[in-house]
Amino acid sequence: MDLALLRTFVTVHRAGSFTRAAALLGLSQPAVTSQIRTLERQLGRPLFLRQARGVTPTTIGDELAHKAAPHLDALVEIAESGLDDESSLRTLHLAGPPEFTTERALPALTELTGADGQGFALRASFGTAEEVLEGLAAGHHELAISTVRPRGALLSASPLCDEEHVLVATPRWAERLGPDALRGTGAAALKNLPVVEVHESLPFVSRYWASVFDTRPGASGTVIVPDLRAVLACAASGAGLAVLPRYLCAAALDRAELVLLHDPAVPPLRTYFLVVRTGSLALPHVARAHEWLQRAASRWC
Repeated sequence: MDLALLRTFVTVHRAGSFTRAAALLGLSQPAVTSQIRTLERQLGRPLFLRQARGVTPTTIGDELAHKAAPHLDALVEIAESGLDDESSLRTLHLAGPPEFTTERALPALTELTGADGQGFALRASFGTAEEVLEGLAAGHHELAISTVRPRGALLSASPLCDEEHVLVATPRWAERLGPDALRGTGAAALKNLPVVEVHESLPFVSRYWASVFDTRPGASGTVIVPDLRAVLACAASGAGLAVLPRYLCAAALDRAELVLLHDPAVPPLRTYFLVVRTGSLALPHVARAHEWLQRAASRWC
């Protein structure tokens, strides 16, 4: 079987589209379509179902991708690293949410970037869970951190750690609310407070309200900023209440810049996953980074 055809097939499978696969491979779309048809004729079975937007793999297509992709990745690893240049560093391409990746993952992984014979170079990019998983499946990244566990056999996920969410504001807002809110009497006392969030849909506040109060928040966003670190800064300056990961605001709580407005017996949690393409843990630099982050996460929880 022609390896070039397999490479094109795996790229289409990961990209979910002939058009996106052609862009990744530097080929024309007709060339990609022709190669997939050739491979289907050789196998005597259809590998994809053509749809209005992209393609969906058949059962045979999924099975072939599951078997072939790890070996093709290993061949690319050999080709890119070279056989004679033992001193060159491999590059790990990591993707994840900006705040967690910056505050947790990158400080841990930079310990492995030295040229000690086992280190690697590091390239990081940020995105939503959907963007990160799509980029991983398409081959843009080798290791991803996601709050969504992917489905299917192409990507493999391992739980990394749980993130506790806390409801916070400045002491001034807590004093205005009075002691009842701090004792956790419910959401009613909080409905008139301004809200700082990352999006107009109030994803963090809504999740907290649903989990803790079994209701929807009554307020709308007063300050909307697309980064939890900016939410922290605005909340600490007195802009309003916010729901934040505890690790992100722990220092502000210690300095009494922020206080807990509510302390439920069972706090809301969000799970992070380490995700790789199935079989890619056979690559030493990916496996080492994966293991290192798992070990580091045991100290974060």
